Amino acid sequence: MTLQLPLGIRLRDLATLENFIPGRNNELYAWLGEHAGGVAGRPLYLWGASGLGKTHLLHAACHHAHRAGRSAFYLPLEQGGQFAPQILDGIEHYPLLALDNIDCVMGLPQWEHALFTLYNRAQDQGSQLLITANVAPAQLGCTLPDLRSRLGWGLVYQLQDIDDADKMQALQRRAAQRGLVLGDDVVAYLLKRVPRDMPTLFALLERLDQAALAAKRKVTIPFVRELQGW
Repeated sequence: MTLQLPLGIRLRDLATLENFIPGRNNELYAWLGEHAGGVAGRPLYLWGASGLGKTHLLHAACHHAHRAGRSAFYLPLEQGGQFAPQILDGIEHYPLLALDNIDCVMGLPQWEHALFTLYNRAQDQGSQLLITANVAPAQLGCTLPDLRSRLGWGLVYQLQDIDDADKMQALQRRAAQRGLVLGDDVVAYLLKRVPRDMPTLFALLERLDQAALAAKRKVTIPFVRELQGW
């Protein structure tokens, strides 16, 4: 089975369900594991602020489907300007369809009509449709009433932020995958001094990893303070 990606797009290798700390999103986490793995379900509309892990979960669902022997198609619509709406033609034959950041193409009539048509074809075909956006369906700014009603008909889930204890676990798990030891004291120090969204924390972790490797040093509070100029 294949993972179908537009030219120039690739899934993050570390974006798996196993690498996601669900926190208050346990119901969503279990649902994705079941339905990406092969159980047909209603279309999912997943929304929430940037940085909470929506893209991670779509990548993870595609990886999960692939490991289960299912084909998947992933399309990041924040890059919709690179593609024509015709890219959606025929993709309903993939068992899993993951459309990221649908809000980026709302208000564009050709995209809205193409998405409405795809939604109906995917339902007829029995494909599992996963959609993300930064806002709830009612706030999308969708100008096509039929599409707006379809998006609100499926399972609508607001992704919740995780607490600091879960963020600590997520950072330490990602560090361990890199062969990096990140103590509780270091993580607590970081959480007090940088924005707590996971993209920022993971980007800092990558910087720490590269710097520690180059300097052949352990990641300690003095090392972090020196690297960051704090």
